Amino acid sequence: MLKRTTAQAKISKLRKRHRVIQGGTSASKTFSIIPILIQYAIQTAGIIISIVAESIPHLRRGALRDFQKIMLWTENWDDTRFNKSSLTYTFTNGSYIEFFSVDQPDKLRGARRDVLFINEANNVKFEAYQQLAIRTKKFIYLDYNPTSEFWAHTELIGHDKTDFVKLTYLDNEALEPAIRAEIEAAKEKAQRSDYWRNWWQVYGLGEIGSLQGVVFDNWRQVLQVPEGAEYLGTGLDFGFTNDPTAAVDLYRHDGQVYIDEVVYQTGLLNNDIARLLKHKYIIADSAEPKSIAELRRAGLNVHPADKGKDSVNAGIAILQEYTLNVTQRSLNIIKEFRSYTWETDKTGAKTNKPIDAFNHGIDALRYISMKRLGNKKAPAYYVL
Repeated sequence: MLKRTTAQAKISKLRKRHRVIQGGTSASKTFSIIPILIQYAIQTAGIIISIVAESIPHLRRGALRDFQKIMLWTENWDDTRFNKSSLTYTFTNGSYIEFFSVDQPDKLRGARRDVLFINEANNVKFEAYQQLAIRTKKFIYLDYNPTSEFWAHTELIGHDKTDFVKLTYLDNEALEPAIRAEIEAAKEKAQRSDYWRNWWQVYGLGEIGSLQGVVFDNWRQVLQVPEGAEYLGTGLDFGFTNDPTAAVDLYRHDGQVYIDEVVYQTGLLNNDIARLLKHKYIIADSAEPKSIAELRRAGLNVHPADKGKDSVNAGIAILQEYTLNVTQRSLNIIKEFRSYTWETDKTGAKTNKPIDAFNHGIDALRYISMKRLGNKKAPAYYVL
């Protein structure tokens, strides 16, 4: 059931052309904007609304999923009116809401629209925003987590045509108590750690943070692994209740590395992992020999990762030698790359030790990379 929240009440009061919503985690930014757009589409015949994000996978796992959920809850959904190919929903009055990504140049420079919503705008380049904005007739919504200052702060906020609102998890009365407790646990950690202090600043308080010292800055998003790439193997990091089990495929092509997330899920038993990772060559976390033995018994070609003193930094060093191409569907790996930083000491200086967070997929990637990229002459297992 859709519950009216303080977040939605605050957003509904925005009236200017640019409507900028800054907020922390679970503040109900996207989930509050979309009902407003649905209502506008139903009440105003013949309008076009574009909901845009950095990639189609981000849309499918975020704004599009929320849109479908809200339409069902409000009894407005009609499956025959949703075009799965163009990701467009057409209402009975001729209005429609379309979903597309900024990595589709024809969409950026294509037809005009009445209303624009850029989801997670801090992951969208200013040039893409500008192309969309000049083709938008009425008003524009932006939402984002303020991990650092970006073009919304320098180009929009504070100007006459911009409304601005800041939200936190406290503005979301529909938030599950367990999630609220998890967020508030970071407040205590913030007293002891620069990393968690910044996390609480951004995701707890919705204030601009400063994510400095990311471990990997040598990566980029690509649509898919190219044809002809060599499959080197799969890294596997075990999890269950709180931490996810993560499995990452590693490829090599023209001297560059390609990374594709294949599993990132909590609650998986070893028989589930065996089913999901059939016919893979796997390097797994050696801290779980029992799980490795069970997977072998199930027929998987799985081997323990090399671990020892400085193995974490050794794996990082190997990966830093390459351009890392991450497929767009690897949403959790992308999030980890954006969040995985070096620890700092009491003076704020970076140490040579990475934080023990946002690293489940990265750990899996390290395991397979140390085995297969550490030996640069390692043969391919097969070629796509």
